[in-house]
Amino acid sequence: MTGPPEQPAAPRPPPPHGGWHRLHPFSPVVRSGRGIIALLAVLGISRTVSGSSRSPWVDIGIASAAALAAVISWLVTRWRLDGDTLRIESGLLRRDSRQLPIARIQAVDVVRPVLARALGLAELRVRLAGSSHADGRLAYLTEQAALDLRARLLAAHHGMDPATPAPAEQVAVMVPTGRLAASVLLSASGGALVAVLAGAVVAVVLALASPAGLAALGVAVVWWLVIGASMLWRRVSTQYGFTLAQSPDGIRIRRGLLGTVAETIPVPRVQAVRMIQPLLWRPLGWCRLEVDVAGSPGRDVADGTARARKTMLPVGELDQARYLLALALPVAAGPGPGLIRPPLRARWKAPLSYHFLAAGHDARIAVAVTGRLRKVTTWVPLAKAQSVRYVQGPVQRWLGLATVHLDAAGHHVRAEFRERPQPQARLLADELAALGRAARRAGRGQAASVVSPVKAAHSEA
Repeated sequence: MTGPPEQPAAPRPPPPHGGWHRLHPFSPVVRSGRGIIALLAVLGISRTVSGSSRSPWVDIGIASAAALAAVISWLVTRWRLDGDTLRIESGLLRRDSRQLPIARIQAVDVVRPVLARALGLAELRVRLAGSSHADGRLAYLTEQAALDLRARLLAAHHGMDPATPAPAEQVAVMVPTGRLAASVLLSASGGALVAVLAGAVVAVVLALASPAGLAALGVAVVWWLVIGASMLWRRVSTQYGFTLAQSPDGIRIRRGLLGTVAETIPVPRVQAVRMIQPLLWRPLGWCRLEVDVAGSPGRDVADGTARARKTMLPVGELDQARYLLALALPVAAGPGPGLIRPPLRARWKAPLSYHFLAAGHDARIAVAVTGRLRKVTTWVPLAKAQSVRYVQGPVQRWLGLATVHLDAAGHHVRAEFRERPQPQARLLADELAALGRAARRAGRGQAASVVSPVKAAHSEA
C-alpha cells in the first residue's frame, strides 16, 4: 500500500527585514566558549604548578563572569534592514549605533569559527568602500540566515530586487592538501623547524656529557618544537581546502579546516598583485599570489593577522597564477610590457639581488621584479598609482643611479624601478606620473558607462 503523494516543499521565506532582530541565542556560547575554556585551562595549570589551595569557586566565578558578559552583549545587540541602510546597535554603558549604507557595501563575508560551525552558526562581516576590515559584524546567525542576508544585501547594493538569489560562481582553482603541506614545509617556517630539529640533535649529543643540563635542554627544545609546529599547523589549517571561484560580484575565496572563511574580493578594489617564488619552490615551478586591496589594514580574526594584503593563491603553478592575475587585474592580461634590467654597475649597489632586478611599463600597467633568495614580481595598474617618487642614496649618487617608486594605495604597495641610470630615472618618473593621470581619466570614463556585472549576469540568465 502506497502512502499519499509527496507534497512539494514550501518556498523558503525571505530573510527577516523591516524590524529589529536579535542574534542567535547560542551567540553567547560561541563568543565566550573558547575564552572560558582557555581561562579554565590556564587557571588549572597555575593551580597545579603552584600548588595553590585557593577555592575552586573563584575560578568558577571568573568563568561565570565572562559568560555573563557574553549574555549581556547578546541582549543589548540588535540589527535591522532600514530601507537602504543596515543598522547595528550594541553596547550597554556606551551605545554604539552603526548605519551601513547598502550602496557603499564592497563585500559581505561569511566566517564560521570551529565552535560556531559545530552549532550551525556563522558570522556575517560587512565591509564598506575604502576599508579592508569589517565595518559591521553580526555574530552569530544561523548559516542559512547568514547566506540569505548576504544575498539580500548584495542584491540591494546592485539595485536589484532584494529577494534575488546570489549570482552563480565558477570554480577556478582548488589547492590540493598535499601540495599545501609540502609548500609549508619548504617555506621559511618549515626551514626554521628543520634547523631547530638539527640543533636539538646536536645539543642532545653534546649534553650527554653533562646529564645535569639535559633536563633543562629538553624543556627548551620541546618548547621551540611546539612553537614551530604550531606555526606550521596554523598555516595549513587556515588555508586548508582553499578554493577560488569567479563570480559577477568579485573573486570568492573559501578556506579553513576547523573554522572556515568565505570572503569576496571585489575586482575594482584590487590595487596591486604580487607573485612570490621562494627559493625551494622554484625547482617545482610553484609560486604564491597575493593581492593588495584598497583601505587601511584591518584585523582578520580568522587567522590573527592585521593586513590589507590577501592570499589569492597560497601555492600553485605558474599557469594558474597567470590565469588568476588576469582575473584580479584585467589590464595585466596579455604578454605585458617588456622588462629592462639595470646596468652592470648596479652590481656594486645590489650584488645579491642584481640577477632578479628588472622592471618595465606600458600605458596601463607597471611590472617590477625584485628579490634575493625569493623572487617577487609586482604588478601595479597605473590607474591605481597614488604617487611617483625619485629616490637616490649616497652609493647610488656615486654610481650615477637612482630608484623610482610607483606607490599604490595600501600598506607598502609599490613597483620599484631600481638602480636606473640617473637621467633615465628622472625621465621615467615624469613619464609614469603623466601616464598615471591619463589612465585615471580613462578609468573614470569607463566606470561611468559600465553596467553592474551582477545585473548583467542575472539578465543573461
